[in-house]
Amino acid sequence: MGLDPQAIQDIVFPWLLVGGLIGARILYVLSYWQRDFAGQPLTEVLAIWKGGLVFYGGLIGATIAGAIGIRGKGLPLWATADCLAIGVSLGHVFGRLACLLNGCCFGRSCTLPWGIRFPADHATGGVSVHPSQLYEAGLNLLLCGGLIAWQSRRPHGRGQIFALYLMAYAGVRSFTEYFRGDYGIQSAPTAGVFTPGQSTSLLIFGAGLALWFLRRTRSDSARPQVA
Repeated sequence: MGLDPQAIQDIVFPWLLVGGLIGARILYVLSYWQRDFAGQPLTEVLAIWKGGLVFYGGLIGATIAGAIGIRGKGLPLWATADCLAIGVSLGHVFGRLACLLNGCCFGRSCTLPWGIRFPADHATGGVSVHPSQLYEAGLNLLLCGGLIAWQSRRPHGRGQIFALYLMAYAGVRSFTEYFRGDYGIQSAPTAGVFTPGQSTSLLIFGAGLALWFLRRTRSDSARPQVA
Protein backbone atom coordinates (compact mmCIF):
# COMPACT_ATOMS: atom_id res chain seq x y z
CA MET A 1 0.00 0.00 0.00
CA GLY A 2 3.04 2.25 -0.32
CA LEU A 3 3.57 2.82 3.42
CA ASP A 4 6.76 2.35 5.42
CA PRO A 5 6.41 -0.90 7.46
CA GLN A 6 8.60 0.45 10.27
CA ALA A 7 6.45 3.57 10.56
CA ILE A 8 3.33 1.42 10.82
CA GLN A 9 4.97 -0.68 13.53
CA ASP A 10 5.81 2.52 15.42
CA ILE A 11 2.10 3.43 15.34
CA VAL A 12 1.01 0.01 16.61
CA PHE A 13 3.46 0.13 19.53
CA PRO A 14 2.72 2.07 21.63
CA TRP A 15 -0.11 4.19 20.20
CA LEU A 16 -2.64 1.55 19.22
CA LEU A 17 -1.72 -0.83 22.04
CA VAL A 18 -1.98 1.73 24.85
CA GLY A 19 -4.96 3.57 23.38
CA GLY A 20 -6.75 0.29 22.77
CA LEU A 21 -6.22 -1.00 26.30
CA ILE A 22 -7.36 2.26 27.87
CA GLY A 23 -10.46 2.49 25.68
CA ALA A 24 -11.35 -1.17 26.19
CA ARG A 25 -11.14 -0.81 29.97
CA ILE A 26 -13.08 2.46 30.12
CA LEU A 27 -16.01 1.06 28.13
CA TYR A 28 -16.04 -2.12 30.23
CA VAL A 29 -16.13 -0.14 33.47
CA LEU A 30 -18.88 2.13 32.15
CA SER A 31 -20.91 -0.86 30.93
CA TYR A 32 -20.69 -2.81 34.19
CA TRP A 33 -20.29 -0.02 36.73
CA GLN A 34 -23.37 -0.84 38.77
CA ARG A 35 -22.73 -4.57 38.73
CA ASP A 36 -19.00 -4.70 39.40
CA PHE A 37 -17.48 -1.35 40.31
CA ALA A 38 -19.88 0.85 42.27
CA GLY A 39 -18.26 1.53 45.63
CA GLN A 40 -15.02 -0.24 44.68
CA PRO A 41 -11.62 1.43 45.22
CA LEU A 42 -9.78 2.91 42.24
CA THR A 43 -7.28 0.04 42.32
CA GLU A 44 -10.09 -2.36 41.40
CA VAL A 45 -11.37 -0.11 38.64
CA LEU A 46 -7.90 0.02 37.08
CA ALA A 47 -7.09 -3.69 37.56
CA ILE A 48 -6.95 -4.70 33.91
CA TRP A 49 -4.97 -7.82 34.85
CA LYS A 50 -8.10 -9.19 36.54
CA GLY A 51 -9.99 -9.14 33.25
CA GLY A 52 -12.61 -6.86 31.80
CA LEU A 53 -12.03 -5.40 28.33
CA VAL A 54 -14.53 -4.50 25.60
CA PHE A 55 -13.43 -4.68 21.97
CA TYR A 56 -15.46 -1.71 20.80
CA GLY A 57 -13.91 0.44 23.52
CA GLY A 58 -10.50 -0.73 22.35
CA LEU A 59 -11.38 0.13 18.75
CA ILE A 60 -12.48 3.64 19.70
CA GLY A 61 -9.48 4.23 21.97
CA ALA A 62 -7.02 2.89 19.40
CA THR A 63 -8.59 5.02 16.66
CA ILE A 64 -8.18 8.21 18.70
CA ALA A 65 -4.65 7.40 19.83
CA GLY A 66 -3.71 6.13 16.38
CA ALA A 67 -4.86 9.35 14.71
CA ILE A 68 -2.62 11.32 17.07
CA GLY A 69 0.34 9.02 16.41
CA ILE A 70 -0.20 9.08 12.66
CA ARG A 71 -0.24 12.86 12.58
CA GLY A 72 2.86 12.96 14.77
CA LYS A 73 4.72 10.66 12.37
CA GLY A 74 3.64 12.67 9.34
CA LEU A 75 1.91 9.68 7.74
CA PRO A 76 -1.15 10.05 5.48
CA LEU A 77 -4.08 9.62 7.87
CA TRP A 78 -6.63 7.82 5.72
CA ALA A 79 -4.19 5.59 3.83
CA THR A 80 -2.74 4.47 7.15
CA ALA A 81 -6.23 3.88 8.57
CA ASP A 82 -7.02 1.66 5.57
CA CYS A 83 -3.86 -0.36 6.14
CA LEU A 84 -4.49 -0.77 9.85
CA ALA A 85 -8.12 -1.82 9.33
CA ILE A 86 -6.97 -4.86 7.38
CA GLY A 87 -4.52 -5.77 10.14
CA VAL A 88 -7.13 -5.32 12.88
CA SER A 89 -9.55 -7.67 11.14
CA LEU A 90 -6.87 -10.37 10.99
CA GLY A 91 -5.69 -9.76 14.55
CA HIS A 92 -9.26 -10.10 15.77
CA VAL A 93 -9.30 -13.68 14.50
CA PHE A 94 -6.59 -14.59 17.01
CA GLY A 95 -8.27 -12.49 19.68
CA ARG A 96 -11.46 -14.56 19.45
CA LEU A 97 -9.47 -17.80 19.47
CA ALA A 98 -7.96 -16.55 22.73
CA CYS A 99 -11.50 -15.90 24.03
CA LEU A 100 -12.31 -19.55 23.30
CA LEU A 101 -9.26 -20.76 25.20
CA ASN A 102 -10.02 -18.39 28.07
CA GLY A 103 -13.68 -19.41 28.23
CA CYS A 104 -15.03 -15.86 27.90
CA CYS A 105 -17.52 -14.46 25.35
CA PHE A 106 -19.16 -17.89 25.32
CA GLY A 107 -22.34 -18.84 23.50
CA ARG A 108 -25.84 -19.67 24.66
CA SER A 109 -27.10 -23.23 24.97
CA CYS A 110 -26.97 -25.23 21.77
CA THR A 111 -28.25 -28.66 20.67
CA LEU A 112 -26.49 -28.63 17.30
CA PRO A 113 -23.75 -31.19 16.52
CA TRP A 114 -20.99 -28.57 16.66
CA GLY A 115 -21.90 -27.33 20.13
CA ILE A 116 -18.98 -27.29 22.57
CA ARG A 117 -18.73 -27.94 26.29
CA PHE A 118 -16.61 -26.14 28.85
CA PRO A 119 -15.69 -27.80 32.17
CA ALA A 120 -18.52 -28.32 34.66
CA ASP A 121 -17.27 -25.48 36.90
CA HIS A 122 -17.50 -22.99 34.01
CA ALA A 123 -20.27 -20.37 33.96
CA THR A 124 -22.10 -22.50 31.37
CA GLY A 125 -22.39 -25.37 33.86
CA GLY A 126 -20.91 -27.81 31.37
CA VAL A 127 -23.89 -27.72 28.99
CA SER A 128 -23.42 -27.64 25.22
CA VAL A 129 -23.17 -24.07 23.90
CA HIS A 130 -22.64 -22.32 20.59
CA PRO A 131 -18.93 -21.78 19.79
CA SER A 132 -19.64 -18.06 19.37
CA GLN A 133 -15.93 -17.26 19.54
CA LEU A 134 -15.28 -19.46 16.49
CA TYR A 135 -18.20 -17.92 14.62
CA GLU A 136 -16.68 -14.47 15.01
CA ALA A 137 -13.13 -15.65 14.32
CA GLY A 138 -14.23 -17.22 11.03
CA LEU A 139 -16.22 -14.19 9.95
CA ASN A 140 -13.34 -11.87 10.79
CA LEU A 141 -11.07 -14.00 8.62
CA LEU A 142 -13.52 -13.66 5.74
CA LEU A 143 -13.73 -9.92 6.42
CA CYS A 144 -9.95 -9.61 6.23
CA GLY A 145 -9.89 -11.41 2.89
CA GLY A 146 -12.69 -9.22 1.59
CA LEU A 147 -10.90 -6.02 2.56
CA ILE A 148 -7.69 -7.18 0.88
CA ALA A 149 -9.60 -8.07 -2.29
CA TRP A 150 -11.40 -4.72 -2.33
CA GLN A 151 -8.18 -2.79 -1.74
CA SER A 152 -6.24 -4.63 -4.44
CA ARG A 153 -8.83 -4.74 -7.21
CA ARG A 154 -11.08 -1.69 -6.94
CA PRO A 155 -10.34 2.05 -7.05
CA HIS A 156 -11.50 3.74 -3.86
CA GLY A 157 -11.16 6.94 -1.89
CA ARG A 158 -8.59 6.80 0.86
CA GLY A 159 -10.36 5.99 4.09
CA GLN A 160 -13.04 3.88 2.42
CA ILE A 161 -11.38 0.61 3.42
CA PHE A 162 -11.53 1.76 7.05
CA ALA A 163 -15.17 2.79 6.55
CA LEU A 164 -15.96 -0.57 4.96
CA TYR A 165 -14.34 -2.34 7.91
CA LEU A 166 -16.49 -0.41 10.39
CA MET A 167 -19.70 -1.26 8.54
CA ALA A 168 -18.83 -4.90 7.87
CA TYR A 169 -17.62 -5.62 11.39
CA ALA A 170 -20.75 -4.03 12.83
CA GLY A 171 -22.72 -6.59 10.81
CA VAL A 172 -20.45 -9.44 11.93
CA ARG A 173 -20.75 -8.44 15.58
CA SER A 174 -24.52 -7.99 15.45
CA PHE A 175 -24.87 -11.47 13.96
CA THR A 176 -22.57 -13.26 16.38
CA GLU A 177 -24.16 -11.48 19.36
CA TYR A 178 -27.31 -13.44 18.53
CA PHE A 179 -25.48 -16.55 19.76
CA ARG A 180 -23.82 -15.04 22.84
CA GLY A 181 -24.75 -16.35 26.28
CA ASP A 182 -22.42 -14.43 28.58
CA TYR A 183 -24.84 -11.54 29.07
CA GLY A 184 -27.17 -13.67 31.16
CA ILE A 185 -29.52 -14.02 28.20
CA GLN A 186 -30.58 -17.63 27.85
CA SER A 187 -32.38 -17.16 24.55
CA ALA A 188 -31.70 -15.05 21.50
CA PRO A 189 -32.51 -11.34 21.76
CA THR A 190 -36.04 -10.67 20.55
CA ALA A 191 -37.31 -7.75 18.53
CA GLY A 192 -36.69 -4.49 20.34
CA VAL A 193 -34.08 -5.99 22.68
CA PHE A 194 -30.40 -5.55 21.88
CA THR A 195 -27.26 -6.74 23.57
CA PRO A 196 -24.65 -4.08 24.44
CA GLY A 197 -22.61 -5.18 21.42
CA GLN A 198 -25.56 -4.83 19.04
CA SER A 199 -26.40 -1.38 20.35
CA THR A 200 -22.82 -0.21 19.84
CA SER A 201 -22.77 -1.83 16.40
CA LEU A 202 -25.58 0.48 15.27
CA LEU A 203 -23.45 3.51 16.14
CA ILE A 204 -20.31 2.04 14.53
CA PHE A 205 -22.21 1.16 11.35
CA GLY A 206 -23.58 4.70 11.15
CA ALA A 207 -20.10 6.17 11.57
CA GLY A 208 -18.73 3.86 8.88
CA LEU A 209 -21.54 4.70 6.47
CA ALA A 210 -21.03 8.43 6.92
CA LEU A 211 -17.27 8.08 6.44
CA TRP A 212 -17.78 5.95 3.31
CA PHE A 213 -19.75 8.69 1.56
CA LEU A 214 -17.51 11.47 2.82
CA ARG A 215 -14.35 9.79 1.56
CA ARG A 216 -15.94 8.71 -1.74
CA THR A 217 -16.14 12.32 -2.80
CA ARG A 218 -12.48 13.04 -2.04
CA SER A 219 -9.98 13.47 -4.87
CA ASP A 220 -7.18 11.51 -3.15
CA SER A 221 -8.35 8.19 -4.57
CA ALA A 222 -6.27 5.07 -4.29
CA ARG A 223 -6.07 2.70 -7.23
CA PRO A 224 -4.74 -0.85 -7.01
CA GLN A 225 -1.17 -1.33 -8.08
CA VAL A 226 -0.65 -3.68 -11.00
CA ALA A 227 2.21 -6.11 -10.49
